[in-house]
Amino acid sequence: MNSEIENIAELERAILIEAREEAEQMQVEAKQQAEAIRKRVQEQAESERKVTLERAREDAERLRSQATATAQLKARSSELEHREKVLDNVFVEVKKRLGDVNARPDYDAIASLLLREALTQLRVNKAEIRADEATQKALKKGALDQIAKELKGEFTISGGLDEGAGVVVDASGGKIHYDNTLETRLNRLQSVLRASVYKVLMGE
Repeated sequence: MNSEIENIAELERAILIEAREEAEQMQVEAKQQAEAIRKRVQEQAESERKVTLERAREDAERLRSQATATAQLKARSSELEHREKVLDNVFVEVKKRLGDVNARPDYDAIASLLLREALTQLRVNKAEIRADEATQKALKKGALDQIAKELKGEFTISGGLDEGAGVVVDASGGKIHYDNTLETRLNRLQSVLRASVYKVLMGE
């Protein structure tokens, strides 16, 4: 009987020892899992922190680049605006002085050139010419007859100009005409001349 009781007690001890060892093992495993989870969470948090910092750095760099580009664009626009104002003022002043050209000693040659160019552009053998008073005088000195002979045409002065200096030639009953006044010539050349004029103004 005692032996049976002893056996039962021994079995109970063995079960308790095994249960304790199993509990201890589970506790160790639980700690290991908890540590692994903690490390994984920490690594993930660090990775996310680095990604966030890198994204923030890239955003800051992009914003800085955009701000620099915007500032450069504004500076360039301001420079171009200033340049255009300077050039506009120059051409306005030049237009004011075009009326003085007919006082030049070589204006007879200039008037002849203006008429010849207009007639050559129109390619007609009959035309009427309107010109300011000074240009009419210059052409009547013989240039008109000379050009008519050269181009084998019939060209007559039909009247004056309301404004401007130079010639306006009408042909085919007024259906076609060519404005070769100094003001119109300047307007035609203005876009081509702007860069060159600006270089001269800047001393280049």
